[in-house]
Amino acid sequence: MKVRTAVFPVAGLGTRLLPATKAMPKEMITLIDRPLIQYAVQEVIDAGVERVVFISARSKRALEDHFDRTPELEYQLEESGKDEVLEDMRRLSFMCDITYVRQKEPLGLGHAVLCAKDVIGKEPFAVILPDDIIMSKKPVTQQLIENYNKTGRSVVSLMEVPAEDTSKYGIVELGEQADKGLFRLDGMVEKPKSNPPSNMAIIGRYILTPEIMESLEKTQAGSGGEIQLTDAILEVAKKDGVYGYLFEGQRFDCGNMYGLFEAVVHFALERDDMRDFAVEVLKNASSKY
Repeated sequence: MKVRTAVFPVAGLGTRLLPATKAMPKEMITLIDRPLIQYAVQEVIDAGVERVVFISARSKRALEDHFDRTPELEYQLEESGKDEVLEDMRRLSFMCDITYVRQKEPLGLGHAVLCAKDVIGKEPFAVILPDDIIMSKKPVTQQLIENYNKTGRSVVSLMEVPAEDTSKYGIVELGEQADKGLFRLDGMVEKPKSNPPSNMAIIGRYILTPEIMESLEKTQAGSGGEIQLTDAILEVAKKDGVYGYLFEGQRFDCGNMYGLFEAVVHFALERDDMRDFAVEVLKNASSKY
C-alpha cells in the first residue's frame, strides 16, 4: 500500500531554543530564508507524500498561517510587480493537503502520533520530526519509502552517533542485514543510561505500518509520564518485524542553537546565490578570531 500521509508532531514547546521560541513556534525558526517546517514539508512532498497531518497545540497558530493564503500580501506583491515572489507564496499555500489535529496534553511523541489515528486509518504513514533537517540528494523520506516497499514492514532511519551521545537517542540492536544499509532490528532502547546495544541511533524519520497505532494504545506511560514511540515500535518489531536504514545524507539537529548554526552554514554554502558571500563572511570572521 502506498505511503500517502506524513505526520508531523509539532506541539512541543521548543525549550532548547529559548528565548527565541517564547512567542514563536520552534518550527517557524528560519534556516536562511524559510522556516524549518517548510524544509521538512518540502521533503515529504518530494518523496511523493500527498497529505500532511500536523499534531499541533494552541500556541502553534503561526504554522497554520504560514501554509495558508494571504490575499493582502499577494495583492501587494502583484501591484509591486514581484511576480517571482508572488508565485512562491501561492505555491506554498497549495503545497499539499494539510490537516491539523490538536494534542491537548504534552504526553510524549508516542501520544502525538496516536492523535493521528483517525486521520491515518489503516494505511502506512511517515512520521517526521522537523527539528531534524537532513541535507541529501534523495529525500530521506523517499529512501525510507523505497525500503518499506521492499520489506512491507516499518522502517526507521538510523545514524551512527558517538558512544558518549547514545544516552540522547533511541538506540537500536541491529539484527540480520537485509540489503545495503538495511537491517532487521532485534531491539531498541530509548535513551539508555548505560550499556547501549549499539551506537546506532533512531533519527526523526519513520515509515510506520498501521499496527503501530494498536501498539501505542497499549503502551504504558514511562519516564515523565510520556508515551514513548520507541516502546511501541519495539512491540511491533517483536511481532511483525521492523527494519532500520542507514540513510544517505547529513543531519542537523536544529532544535538547538549549535545544530541550527551548523545548518545555516552548510545550507548557505550549498546555494549558488549565497556560496560566495558565505565563504567571504566565514573567511573574514576566521581571520578575526
